[in-house]
Amino acid sequence: QVQLVESGGGLVQAGGSLRLSCAASGDTVSTYALGWFRQAPGSQRKFVASIGWAGRISVYSDSVKGRFTVSRDVAKNTVYLQMNHLKPEDTAVYYCAADDVMNAAGMDDPDYWGQGTQVTVSS
Repeated sequence: QVQLVESGGGLVQAGGSLRLSCAASGDTVSTYALGWFRQAPGSQRKFVASIGWAGRISVYSDSVKGRFTVSRDVAKNTVYLQMNHLKPEDTAVYYCAADDVMNAAGMDDPDYWGQGTQVTVSS
């Protein structure tokens, strides 16, 4: 079992930055890839970024590539999402996720989810 707790969401103006954190716990968490999805109102949950269990390999969606950076503190079992140059279309609930498989497209079917944190970008 893996537990995920997000923090760091909030309201920011377009062009600004936010950093999300996700603290992961559980006996096997160190073997899981960790990542982020987001869900805007009226839309499906979509993959944002993920990072492998060792923190060396990361994958990004095209919509955030070059603006967002995912990182992982292996010792603390924490994953971060640094979001720069934020746009109003980045507004969504952001979910932390854990998956025992990560491929070139990121995460297809995470095994665990956090409760979500709201990010709102004003224009």
